[in-house]
Amino acid sequence: MNFYTIGVYNSNEKEFFDKLITNKIDVFCDIRQRRGVRGSKYSFVNSNKLQSKLQDSGIKYFHFLGLAPNKEIRELQKLADLNNHELKRDRKTLGQVFIKEYKNQVVNHFNFVEFLEELKKANANNIVLFCVEESYKACHRSLVAEKLNSEFGFNVKNI
Repeated sequence: MNFYTIGVYNSNEKEFFDKLITNKIDVFCDIRQRRGVRGSKYSFVNSNKLQSKLQDSGIKYFHFLGLAPNKEIRELQKLADLNNHELKRDRKTLGQVFIKEYKNQVVNHFNFVEFLEELKKANANNIVLFCVEESYKACHRSLVAEKLNSEFGFNVKNI
């Protein structure tokens, strides 16, 4: 299995889906808690539209809520962004408090063996982890990728 990550900010619908097709993604793992984006600019990644387009493209969709940061953890990052005078869409890295809490509350309790088994059962070859941030390092998907690499030996490419 090959792992990738993708964000949506600062891309359009065509660019987003072209990346999936170009990298032969066959399984799309949505790791957001809330599967909607406000406004029309990114409405193509709202859950129903996204799932429909993925199905049309022959890409299986999974939602792994267990990998999403909870509201408390997201609030910690929101406070760090406020203190750094940064907008979520412009952030380049995660705050240390977010990293610590996400690892403690989510990564350390998530069953990655079961996750990988589910992907194997789906005959997954090229899997993408999705959340909205453009910058890989500004998103929790980088921490999931880190775990997949350190514990299971997967190299994860951001597209």
